[in-house]
Amino acid sequence: MSANAPQGGHVARSAAMLCQDPAFRLYLDRRRRHKLQLDESQLPDGTHSEQDARDWLCAACNIRSRAELDHDYEAERTFRQVRNRFNRWRAKQRGQA
Repeated sequence: MSANAPQGGHVARSAAMLCQDPAFRLYLDRRRRHKLQLDESQLPDGTHSEQDARDWLCAACNIRSRAELDHDYEAERTFRQVRNRFNRWRAKQRGQA
């Protein structure tokens, strides 16, 4: 890591925990399946790895590293929107059980 690279704080840690969450990775599987109009045989649950989730989140927030989330207002705002959408999806999934 370069001496000039931003250091991650609580938002970066929160993003890392989100990417580690199997439910978030399932959300990404189902989101992609819906977006691309695929069926489960074409994109099965469990497709997104923790690294895939990290890569997706960095692309969505337009950052290279989750550490940037603590230093870039727009990236942090996007992250919070992603997390909020995921939390709404998860609440809906729990309501269907």
